[in-house]
Amino acid sequence: MSDLEENISPEALSTSSKAAKIGAHFLAPIITSYTDILMLFCCYISGLVDSTIYNAYGTFVSMQTGNTIFVGLGGSQTRSNKPYGWAKSLTSIFCFFLGCLFWSRFCRFLGPLQRRTLVLSYLLQSLMMILAAALSQTGVVNGSLASVPNDIDWIQEIPVALLSFQAAGQLAGSRSLNLNEIPTVVVTSLIYDFASDPAILESWGRNVKRNRRGFAFLAVLAGAICGGWINHGTQRMEGALWLASSIKLLITISLAAWPSQEEQVPKMP
Repeated sequence: MSDLEENISPEALSTSSKAAKIGAHFLAPIITSYTDILMLFCCYISGLVDSTIYNAYGTFVSMQTGNTIFVGLGGSQTRSNKPYGWAKSLTSIFCFFLGCLFWSRFCRFLGPLQRRTLVLSYLLQSLMMILAAALSQTGVVNGSLASVPNDIDWIQEIPVALLSFQAAGQLAGSRSLNLNEIPTVVVTSLIYDFASDPAILESWGRNVKRNRRGFAFLAVLAGAICGGWINHGTQRMEGALWLASSIKLLITISLAAWPSQEEQVPKMP
């Protein structure tokens, strides 16, 4: 043993060893088995948040097809009852686009399946949702659904921007986990893929992708229904946002504890 090692206390060595284990834990790639369950919860979040933001601002933060139509109707001035609705939808499209640019490169740079990548990604998404809920809770933005103004107050764009940006992170997460059949933020292509599947009538255990698509659709629908119930009961938007951010935090914690690929490698005799 060298003089340097002799001068290091056992407590310091233990702390260094624990730090190395934690670092290795977060650098390890996770297994993708059963991560489809986490993505189905993300589908539920999309339905929950989109139904709430539509009731509050007349726009979506995940379903950008609808926003594109709203922008087109605004350009043709056929939605005179909501003269600035197109601006909110355009904000959502632009921030979702920025989110796609950011999250895709974020995942590629850190490694798409590394635990640190997924945990940090979903933690940041959670914080953005928490911030949007807090802005409504504290009255910084109008969180009331009882009186939705037809004109635009530009500070109300902040929750739309935050929620649209983080929604792109969900899509990046499903791509990182190679779960393209659960995009979490879009339903149109999901329905087509479900219906066009040549093995649509196969038994339950022989077509996992079909099963995932069906559950993804139901999860978005369930989220939208629950969002409607919460909005009707509270006449405020932050309740649904707090619920959505709590679920996303639970997803983050689950990813932090998810088994790594190294743990699945059998030991050689």
